[in-house]
Amino acid sequence: MQERIVNTPAPGIDGLAEEILRDVGGAENIESLTHCATRLRFQLHDGGKVDQAALDALDGVMGTVPQSGDRFQIVIGGAVANVHAKIINLPSMSRSGAARPQSDAEVKAAVRAKSRGRFAWLDNFFEYLSDSFRPLLGVLLGASLIIAIASVLDALGVVDFRAEDKSATWVFVDAMWRSVLYFLPIMVAYNAAKKLQIDPWVGATVMAAVMTPNFTGMLNPDSGIPGVTCSTNATLGTQQCVADVFGLPLQLNDYGGQVFVPLLMAALLALVYKGLQRVFPENIQLVFVPFFSMLITIPVTAFLVGPLGVWAGNGIGEGLAWLNGNAPLVFAIFIPLLYPFLVPLGLHWPLNALMLQNINTIGYDFIQGPMGAWNFACFGATAGVLLLSIRHREPLMRQTATGALAAGLFGGISEPSLYGIHLRFKRIYPRMLVGCLVGGVIVGVLGGVDTEVFAFTSVLTIPVFSPVGVYLIAITAAFVTAMVLVYFSDYRTREERAQANAERDAAEAAARGGATGTDTDTDTDTDTHRETAAADDRELVTVGAAYAEATADATGPATGTASGAPTGIASGAPAAANSIALRAPVAGRVTGLDTVEDPVFSSRALGEGVGIEPADGRIVAPVDGELITVADTGHAFGIRTPHGVEVLIHIGIDTVQMQGEGFDVHVAPGRRVSSGDLLAEVDLDAVRAANHPTVTLMTVLNTADLAAVEPHTGQDVTAGDLVVTVRR
Repeated sequence: MQERIVNTPAPGIDGLAEEILRDVGGAENIESLTHCATRLRFQLHDGGKVDQAALDALDGVMGTVPQSGDRFQIVIGGAVANVHAKIINLPSMSRSGAARPQSDAEVKAAVRAKSRGRFAWLDNFFEYLSDSFRPLLGVLLGASLIIAIASVLDALGVVDFRAEDKSATWVFVDAMWRSVLYFLPIMVAYNAAKKLQIDPWVGATVMAAVMTPNFTGMLNPDSGIPGVTCSTNATLGTQQCVADVFGLPLQLNDYGGQVFVPLLMAALLALVYKGLQRVFPENIQLVFVPFFSMLITIPVTAFLVGPLGVWAGNGIGEGLAWLNGNAPLVFAIFIPLLYPFLVPLGLHWPLNALMLQNINTIGYDFIQGPMGAWNFACFGATAGVLLLSIRHREPLMRQTATGALAAGLFGGISEPSLYGIHLRFKRIYPRMLVGCLVGGVIVGVLGGVDTEVFAFTSVLTIPVFSPVGVYLIAITAAFVTAMVLVYFSDYRTREERAQANAERDAAEAAARGGATGTDTDTDTDTDTHRETAAADDRELVTVGAAYAEATADATGPATGTASGAPTGIASGAPAAANSIALRAPVAGRVTGLDTVEDPVFSSRALGEGVGIEPADGRIVAPVDGELITVADTGHAFGIRTPHGVEVLIHIGIDTVQMQGEGFDVHVAPGRRVSSGDLLAEVDLDAVRAANHPTVTLMTVLNTADLAAVEPHTGQDVTAGDLVVTVRR
C-alpha cells in the first residue's frame, strides 16, 4: 500500500483548525459547520473550492468525504469537538457569520424571543425593568455575600450587627454592604436612562439630587432648617416632614433603597431629554440638553414622582404582605413555581425590587424565603445532571454542570444552570418543578420564612433567613427531590442518550487508538474507509467504527481472522461451528450490494451484506442481540450480537430526509431483541411517494474483523429466512 503523505501544519489544534479553514475555501465559503462523533460536517457555498488533496495530507485528518449538494466531511477522530470549537472561534469565522452552536446567551435570547406577545408595549415594559436591574447583579451578589459573612459572625457571637454601639471597624464593614442597597436608586436610574438611550449620568444626577445630605437633612426635625415642618402620624407611628419650597409644599422622603422612584423618574426624563434634543441644534446640545433636563426633572421628581413612587411601592408591598399573611400556603407555593418561568424571560427583577421595597418599608422581606425553594430545586436538577455525566463519562457535560452548580450553591446564580443545561433538555423542567412544589409546601406549612436583608439564596446566605431551621429543611427537600428525579429518570430522551453514548464510545475508542501509537497504514485506511459513511447514518457507523478501532488497537491490523473470538454457535445459526446466521429483516427479493444505488453501501464502506427489495413494511430483527442504536427518524437500526458482530439494518436510501414520516418504530435503544422481533412498520408507499428507493439493506459493520461474511443473494425470502452467514 502506498505510504500516506503527511504535511504537518502549525503545531497543535489551533494550527490544524486554521489549515482546515483555508483548505475548505475560507470562512466565506462555509454556510454551516457541525460535527458528529468523529467528523466535521460542512455545508459549503461552493464545494469546488475545497482542496481535498491538501486536507488529506494534514496531520490530524484521518480522511475526507466529498458529498453531493456542496456538502463535505472531514474525519478527525476523537478530537473532533476541540477542532470544531477552534474553527468556530477563529476571527475570520466570526466575521463571516458562519453557523455555530448556540451559546448560553443565544439560548437566553431564543427563549425570550418566544415570549414576545401581541402587545409590544408590555414586552418593552418588562424589558425596561429587567435591563435596569440586570447590570447590578455583580454588586448585589457582592453585598449579599458580605451580609452572609456578617450573619455568620453575628450567629457565632463575634459581633452584634444590630447593636447601635458597634465599634468603628464593624460600622465600616456594615457600610460595605449598605452602600449598595442605599445608593441602589442612583444605580437603577443610571441603567434605566441608558436603556432609554439618553445620557445615563443625567439620570443618576437627578436621583442623587434627592439623596444628598442637604436634602435628607431636612428629614431631621431638629435640623433647624426654616420652612421644614415635621409631624407624627399617631395611627401609623411614622414621622412625616414637609418643606416649603418656592411657596409649595414638598413632601420629604428618604429615597435610600427605593427602586420604583428611579424607574418612574427615568421614564419622565427620557421624554424631557429627547424633547429638548429636538429643540436645540446639535452643536449646543451638550450644554443645554443636560442643563434643562436637570432643571425640569429634579423639581418634578422631588415634588411629584418621588412621593408617587414611594406610595406605589408601599401599596404593592402591603398587598403582598396581606396575601402572605392571609394565605401563606398559597403564597409559599406560588412564588417558587412562578420563578422558573420568570427568570428565563428576565421578568424576575421586578419581584427583586419588591423585596427591597419590603425591607425599606416593613423592615423585612417574605418573598426571598419561598424563592429559595426554586433556586435550590434548580441547583438540585443541575446536581442530578452532574451525577449522570459522571456515571456516563461525559466530560463536557460534567464540566458544564460543575461550573453551573458551583455558581448556584455558592453564588445563588441560577442562569448558568438554566441557559447552559435546563433549557436545552426539556425533560428537566417538570422534575425541577416538583422540587419547587415540595420546598414551597414545606415553607407554607411550617409558617413561612423571612429575612431582614436582601440576599441571593445560596448556601452561604442560609443564616440570614428566619427561622433558619424551616428554611434549611425546605431548600434541602427541594434540592434532593429535583436531583433524585433527574438522576433516576434522566434528563435526555432515550434517543438522545443512545446518541450521546455512541459518540462517547467512539471518542474513547479514538483516544485509545491515539494513545497506543500502533496504528499501521492498514488500520488507518480501514478506519478512514469506514468513516466515509453518510452523515445521516453517523450514529450507527459510530458503533461499528468504535468497535473496529478498539479491536484493531488490541489485535493489530485486520488479517481476515478475528483474534480471540468466542466459540460456539449463535442462536438460530446453521450447524457449522463458529458461524452466525443473519436472517432476512423483511420479506422480498435478495440482491447483492453491487446493485445498490448508494456508493456508501455498494463500496462496502459499511461492510458486506445484502439488499432486499421489500414485499411489505414489517421490519424484524435479523439476529439475537442488543439494540445499540435506533435512529430518531426510524430509518436505521444497529444490533450487536452476544459474539460482537455489529449488524446495520437500513430501510431505504436517503430516507433520513423523511424525518420519521411513514416510520412507526416499536423498539428503543438498549433493548435486547430476539430474531424475528418487530422493529418497525414502514409505509412503503410513503417512501416511494417521497422518491426514495425502498431497498432495505443489512450489512455487517465489522466485516474486516471476521473470517468471512457470506451473502446469499438471488432468492425470494420471507422474513426470518437465512440471507447472510457470518463466520468468526
